[in-house]
Amino acid sequence: MDDMAKKSASAAPAAELAQLPSLDLDELVRIWKVRIGRKVPLHLQRYLLVRLLVYRLQAQASGNLDRSLRSQLEQFAPEKLAAHGAKTAAGVKLKPGSVLVREHQGDLHRVVVVDSGYQWSDRTYRSLSQVAFAITGTKWNGPRFFGLDQKSRHANGGDAR
Repeated sequence: MDDMAKKSASAAPAAELAQLPSLDLDELVRIWKVRIGRKVPLHLQRYLLVRLLVYRLQAQASGNLDRSLRSQLEQFAPEKLAAHGAKTAAGVKLKPGSVLVREHQGDLHRVVVVDSGYQWSDRTYRSLSQVAFAITGTKWNGPRFFGLDQKSRHANGGDAR
């Protein structure tokens, strides 16, 4: 790893986030590989690459935990983890302030988890299924639409998107 890559890997997330929109595509790809640890998905447009990098860096900075680590932690302090956030029908716990991102028909939709439900487009909904219906106009299983259930995680190679 070169010095610039090390700097990107350890830089303060806020500073990195601020500079992302002004970077060229090669630099964005390099940061993705260093920070995310994978190749950039094929045919990903630059604006989506920037948005996904922002999302992933924020998740890393805020302590985004994978399933196996969360399961291990629940063995030691189940009451602490259960006290934070709502559980979807798919069994995924979401803390208020969490942001779900979903692209649908070329538009990127951000849903914020709040104490009273889910906020999207300046409106609060009681369920993710209601949000999915508002976005698509058709009935959806909300957790599946946002990649939070087992089937969608399996279809995406184990990575909820």
